[in-house]
Amino acid sequence: METATATTTKWAIDPSHSEIQFKVKHLMISTVTGSLKEFGAEVELEGDDLNNALVSFWANTDSIFTNDEKRDGHLRSGDFFDSEKFPKLSFKSTRFEGSGSTWKLTGDLTIKDVTRPVTLDVEWSGQAKDPWGNTKAGLNLSGTLDRKAFGLTWNAALEAGGVLVSDEVRILAEVQLAKQG
Repeated sequence: METATATTTKWAIDPSHSEIQFKVKHLMISTVTGSLKEFGAEVELEGDDLNNALVSFWANTDSIFTNDEKRDGHLRSGDFFDSEKFPKLSFKSTRFEGSGSTWKLTGDLTIKDVTRPVTLDVEWSGQAKDPWGNTKAGLNLSGTLDRKAFGLTWNAALEAGGVLVSDEVRILAEVQLAKQG
């Protein structure tokens, strides 16, 4: 007798209802918030089970936005993302596990030509149908990374001590996924 196997469920990010942000300390006294405006993601599940979901994400590095054109240009330059040479950053999951609303997403993040493992906390907000019958799911992701580990090493020392830009970058994402097919 054959056993039934779960079908693969595919989801794609809904960019008009999602935000990918980062926060970095500036002058060690305040926080600058930036975002990536052009991005995409796909999630593959066995049925509706989130455990071991396959997650892939990409963003165009030239879509960085911090509400300051000069700073955005500097972030796109060779001092940081080098967007001309490395137009995309990407993430591929290696593990997604948890239960209820609390999950951990681990994977390989590639910025420039450097790939490092990162783990993000994920809050599962559940599923809902929109007025047009589409199934949507909500996720909130957060975590930190050391920008220098990805080759983003530019900085300036401050006269009173400390540095202009902190090494720690906080990642915050509010994501809405749309069930495909």
